[in-house]
Amino acid sequence: MLTPGALRRPLVAAAARLARARARAWAGPQVLASLATGPRQNNSIFYEIRTYDIKPSKVKEFVEMVNKYLHLRTAHSELVGFWSAELGAMNRFVHVWKYDNFAHRTAVRHALANDKDWQGKFISPALHLIEKQHSEAAYLVPWCQLGKPPKEGGMYEWVTFQMKPGGPALWGEAFQAAINAHINTGYTKLIGVFHTEYGLLNTVHVIWWNESPDHRAAGRHSAHEDARVVAAVRDSVRFLESQQNVLLIPLPCSPLK
Repeated sequence: MLTPGALRRPLVAAAARLARARARAWAGPQVLASLATGPRQNNSIFYEIRTYDIKPSKVKEFVEMVNKYLHLRTAHSELVGFWSAELGAMNRFVHVWKYDNFAHRTAVRHALANDKDWQGKFISPALHLIEKQHSEAAYLVPWCQLGKPPKEGGMYEWVTFQMKPGGPALWGEAFQAAINAHINTGYTKLIGVFHTEYGLLNTVHVIWWNESPDHRAAGRHSAHEDARVVAAVRDSVRFLESQQNVLLIPLPCSPLK
């Protein structure tokens, strides 16, 4: 006769096998997800990209408030740039903030919520000017450092690429080659390439600086006749789902001018 212990041993062994199988099943996707994200900068610094759509009748008032009171906001964390959209998206403002890590952002947001000057002089009056807000967290891609324009003035081009799922491990090499091909033509200056971590994933934001819209147009026309640029772009568009280009003008308060 089998004892109760003998009856339990096969059940225990079966349960152990099932647990190991489940562990292997969970481990597989985790490893693949890690590989899919690809490399990124070897630090915890990230950038918050905030986009505000302003009511058309309130744009002038919003600009005046930003230029007057933004110093209250920059007392808490570093502003990279603040721009208004001239072409591609009307009544839109884009601003980029740098954080050491997510704990740093949490501390800054807490301090801002308790800053009576910032809340009273800017936030409360600005709320009725804004139609929509959007926020993303993004890292610089590992092969790019945040740049600066060679001189003040000029215009910025903000290009948003929606790439196919898979992350930089899938499309990073081809995308980098296309960016470098444009840099090598010499007509434009790369400011930064950002890959989203929060927000719509597989989104890449590229910021370019040009002397003027006409200088940019002439440069792109010439670049599109360059066989090296054409080949690199054709290779990268295999992974592209959509693209949007916006011409940006820096506000007087923007560090990137």
